[in-house]
Amino acid sequence: METPGSQSSLHRANLERVVRAVRLAGSLTQAEIARTTGLSAATVSNIVRELKEGGTVEVTPTSAGGRRARSVSLSGDAGIVIGVDFGHTHLRVAVGNLAHQVLAEESEPLDVDASSDQGFDRAEQLVSRLIAATGVDRAKIAGVGLGVPGPIDVESGTLGSTAILPGWGGTRPAEELRGRLGVPVHVDNDANLGALGELVWGSGRGVRDLAYIKVASGVGAGLVINGKIYRGPGGTAGEIGHITLDEAGPVCRCGNRGCLETFAAARYVLPLLQPGHGPDLTMEGVVRLARDGDPGCRRVIADVGRHIGSGVANLCNLLNPSRVVLGGDLAEAGELVLGPIRESVGRYAIPSAARQLSVLPGALGGRAEVLGALALALSEMGDSTLLDGSATGALPAAAPAFT
Repeated sequence: METPGSQSSLHRANLERVVRAVRLAGSLTQAEIARTTGLSAATVSNIVRELKEGGTVEVTPTSAGGRRARSVSLSGDAGIVIGVDFGHTHLRVAVGNLAHQVLAEESEPLDVDASSDQGFDRAEQLVSRLIAATGVDRAKIAGVGLGVPGPIDVESGTLGSTAILPGWGGTRPAEELRGRLGVPVHVDNDANLGALGELVWGSGRGVRDLAYIKVASGVGAGLVINGKIYRGPGGTAGEIGHITLDEAGPVCRCGNRGCLETFAAARYVLPLLQPGHGPDLTMEGVVRLARDGDPGCRRVIADVGRHIGSGVANLCNLLNPSRVVLGGDLAEAGELVLGPIRESVGRYAIPSAARQLSVLPGALGGRAEVLGALALALSEMGDSTLLDGSATGALPAAAPAFT
C-alpha cells in the first residue's frame, strides 16, 4: 500500500502529471513536458521511457527550435472520447482518441420542436453508429462531452429554461445521456465548448484569456480566464447577449428590452432582410450575399458587428481579455463584420484594454463546439485508467487530426 510522501506515491504522482500534460496538449516534446510539469529533464526522460514501455505513450522524432527532439503523445489505442453537440438545427457527434485524432464525425438535422427524449434517442443512435463504423470496443470509451444551447446549473446539472431548444428546460442532459450510454458524461453550454475548442485547436491557441462570441439564434460568450473556462457560481457567466443596449428597444425572450441579442441574433436580424430576399433566407445566406456585394446584407452585417462590438467593449472593460474569437455563421463574413466590431471596441472600450485586444474569426467553423466537447471529455477524465492499463485494444491506425 502506498503511503503519502513515500517514494512510490511520489512516483505515481509524477506519472500522472506527465500523462495529464500530454493528454491535454495532444503532444509535447520532453522539454515542454518538463516546463509544463515543473519536473526535471532527467525525471521526465525516465517517466517517458517507462510510459512508452508500458504502451501508454508513443514517442516520435521531431524538431524544436531547429534542434532534434522527441514528441510524446498518448498511444492511439489508449481509449476514446466522444463529443456530442446539440444545436438549434443540428446534432453533431464526433469520436476521437486520446492522441487527439478524430476517428469519425457526422452531423444531421435536428427538429428543434422535438422532445428532449427524442433528441437524446437520436444522439444515442448516432453515437452507436459512429462507434460501429470505427470498429472500436465500447468498453474503451473514457468519457463523453456534451454541448447544449443554454445555461447549465453548475450544482444540479439542470438545463436552464432560457435554452433555445424548446421544451428542454429543467432536463438534466448529462444524466439523460449517461443513462443511455452507460459512461461518464460531462455537459456544458455550446458557447463554452466553442471557446474550449478554439482555445485548444483553433484561433485561441497560445493565449490564456479570451472570449468566444457565438452568434446564431441567440448570442452567447464562452469566457476563458487564466486558461480555464469561467462559468460563474450558477453556470450563467458569458450571457453577453443580454447586455442592455437600448432600454426602449425590442422585448427580448429573457423579458428585458433592448438586449444585444435583439440587435444581433438571427431571429431578429433575418426579418429585416426577408421582405426583399424571401422567407427562406438564413444567416449563412446573408453572409454569402454580403460577400457577393449585396448592399442591404452588407449594411445589416455591419450594424450587427457594431452592436456586438459594444458588448465586446464591455467585456474588455471588465475582464481585459487578450483575444476575442467570433464563431457561428457570422464569422464567415470576415472583415465585413470584424471591422465594425473593432470600430466599436475602439470607441467604447478603455484605450489600454482595446490596444491589447485582437479580434479574430474562429478557425474551426461549425466544428468548434463538437471539438470543444471532445476537449471537455479529455480534460475531465482521470489518468488512473491509463496508468493501470485498463484501456487496451486496437483503434484504427490513421485518422485526421482534430483541426
